[in-house]
Amino acid sequence: MDFFEAQAHARRRTSRLIVLFGLAVLGTIILSYLAAMAFVNWDRLQHRRYGAPEIAWYDPGVLLGVSACILVVVGCASLYKWSQFRGGGAAVAEGVGARRVDPHTTDLHERRLLDVVEEMAIASGVPVPAVYVLDDEPCLNAFAAGHTTSDAVVTVTRGTLEKLNRDELQGVVAHEFSHILNGDMRLNVRIAAVIFGILVIGLIGRGILRTLGQGRVRVRGKGGGGIVVILAAGLALMIIGYIGYFFGRLIQAAVSRQREFLADASAVQFTRNPGGIGGALKKIGGYALGSNLATHKAAEIGHFFFAEGATAALFGGLWATHPPLPVRIHAVDPQWDGKYFEPEEVVDVRKESFQRVGYGAPPILPADALRRAYNLPAGQPPPLGRLISLTPAAVLAQVGQVTAQHVDYARSLIDATPERLRAAARAPAEAAAVVYALLLDPRRDVGEKQAAILTSRAGAATAGLVRELLPHFQPLAPDARLPLAQLTLPALRQLGAAERSAFAATCAALIDADQQLSYLEYAVQKVLLRHLAVGDAPAAEYAQIYSFSAVAGEIGVVLSALAWAGAMAGPEQPDGTVEADAAAARAAFAAGAEQLPLIAAQLTLLAPDACEFAALDRALDKLAGGSLPIKQRLLLAGAHTVSQDGRIRPEEGELLRAIADTLGCPMPPLLGELPPAPPAARAAAS
Repeated sequence: MDFFEAQAHARRRTSRLIVLFGLAVLGTIILSYLAAMAFVNWDRLQHRRYGAPEIAWYDPGVLLGVSACILVVVGCASLYKWSQFRGGGAAVAEGVGARRVDPHTTDLHERRLLDVVEEMAIASGVPVPAVYVLDDEPCLNAFAAGHTTSDAVVTVTRGTLEKLNRDELQGVVAHEFSHILNGDMRLNVRIAAVIFGILVIGLIGRGILRTLGQGRVRVRGKGGGGIVVILAAGLALMIIGYIGYFFGRLIQAAVSRQREFLADASAVQFTRNPGGIGGALKKIGGYALGSNLATHKAAEIGHFFFAEGATAALFGGLWATHPPLPVRIHAVDPQWDGKYFEPEEVVDVRKESFQRVGYGAPPILPADALRRAYNLPAGQPPPLGRLISLTPAAVLAQVGQVTAQHVDYARSLIDATPERLRAAARAPAEAAAVVYALLLDPRRDVGEKQAAILTSRAGAATAGLVRELLPHFQPLAPDARLPLAQLTLPALRQLGAAERSAFAATCAALIDADQQLSYLEYAVQKVLLRHLAVGDAPAAEYAQIYSFSAVAGEIGVVLSALAWAGAMAGPEQPDGTVEADAAAARAAFAAGAEQLPLIAAQLTLLAPDACEFAALDRALDKLAGGSLPIKQRLLLAGAHTVSQDGRIRPEEGELLRAIADTLGCPMPPLLGELPPAPPAARAAAS
């Protein structure tokens, strides 16, 4: 399925989760009501054989009271757990004891993991997520967590770092990126909140019994009747809670299993290497520890993980959150002979690391080898291309999709970026300076004005750092600007709220300094500021608008901006300006408007100043709340607009990618002209 089908499927699964949750809560209410009625009628039950009145099992007042109590307790518990996860993927990772990987780590395995995650993020068009490691987990497992791509994290166990080679690690990371792209992460967080809400009744009962066992409760009166009542109440709550938990685990398993097949298939598509994820799965089967985690929280978030995080043998595997391992391996490797990976020697993990017994990473595919494979000049990364030939349907098909070609491009692009810039992009103290340098205008008069703005707003030290970094930008192509900005996001997210606000204001001032439209600058700023607003869920997560007519004006602004982006991409004049081609803009706009027949009559090409940055921001903020059909059709119209003349320039392509990102539809780099690297060249390079 394509990105939009996958998103629609994820939302249907959310509806299914709500129904199953409702049934589980209903069952809990029924059991609680029966227990309450047994308590109310306890005396009658004891003396029934002596002619006590008939027991009435229906009491509307008791039913209403029990229902209200259960709904309040379960609802509040679920909301509490949801509030704990408001911090995004970092809250989930840190909640299970994971440690954030230092971007400047000298650990070879951690450095390799960071490289793989950065490559996959740039290849898929999403911001680079933070990376965490579960140091105390020697098993093989991993998970991605977060509400949106803005606050996503990728977490792996120490065993995954040390026991997998680079191809296998890339397969696991690609699997997790599939969950990020297909909308599974937010559903996972909801499931975790639901499971906790259902389980909390059992936890209350267990707490009562533990308190009694420790002798902390004293009840006045003779005969110990009060103790018996409290004991019975605690036991009943624990039984009811764990019956609800049983059904909660069934919900967890039912919603999770099928999407693992999609994530495995996507990992093969992303890497063009079934042996990567297949090898990781075989190692899970071969090692005694497998994928089972030591933490007691594994069951609570077991559906997050790459493989089964806790034993699922109970109830015939009904609690299994993942398909059986042999089934997954056969799906990616139909020729599998049934043999798992066999460790070459026994390793005492208390005394030595897997790093020293043959599980190191193979060499990273060098950018020079890729350039030779693509017949490109030395020193030039495989570019997006000044002129990309790509059909509109092909552009739309790339939304939310990744190919091995994109991964190769991302790897070579990172490798071709000067090491000084890469180091600065990963450092919280220097990442802002990288972005400021990206936004500086090469024209001397504008540059001097921007330098003054930078000194007054960011300080002399930051301005000096920007001047130091500027020479390193010389070899970068225009197409590398947005990927470099993506690399800065993990570091920028570590800034405080006030620092982020000052950073955003400085970026806006630098862009406004030349009083001219620069769509490449706008794309960088838009992507960065959207993903730095981690505390607020983007409107793209919620469909609020279902009528094309309701957003016809906003669609006109977006298509006009795209049309002028192409029309203003001609040769630069002596004074530094670019003359717009009005005829080309009209033709491009008309090509896009034709794809929206329901509102085509309402669409008119706006003047450049009517679709400037502020107007485009307002339009995109509203369109982010549109339904999936609106976003899909808008992006198709945008693809027709930028490709109307048979070629897509960097200004058009990067603006379209920024628009897609704002709508919650990540678009990878547009690589229409580059053929896949020949297998022989890839093999020689590796």
